Amino acid sequence: MTSLSDLSHVDLSLTFSQAMLGIFFTSKSAVLIEDVPFTEDDIRNDKNPPQNVYALYNQVGINCFIAAAIYVAVGAVSLCQVRLNKRQEYMVT
Repeated sequence: MTSLSDLSHVDLSLTFSQAMLGIFFTSKSAVLIEDVPFTEDDIRNDKNPPQNVYALYNQVGINCFIAAAIYVAVGAVSLCQVRLNKRQEYMVT
């Protein structure tokens, strides 16, 4: 059975990793270029060449921040439910 500390540890590590990815994507890290969903048309049809790719970097970074926020929300709800379940007395009839 998974304990509360295991759940919070997993939630914190996922949140931290998503937040770090969001920071690296919004800072346009060259290492993450393979994870940016762009096509050759994005490069060829761009009048100001890096701007389409930079916009995609920013969008992926925003998506990472949204995922981190969802992890925090799910973790908070999970924590509340675990604490509520610990306090409740179950009556078996």
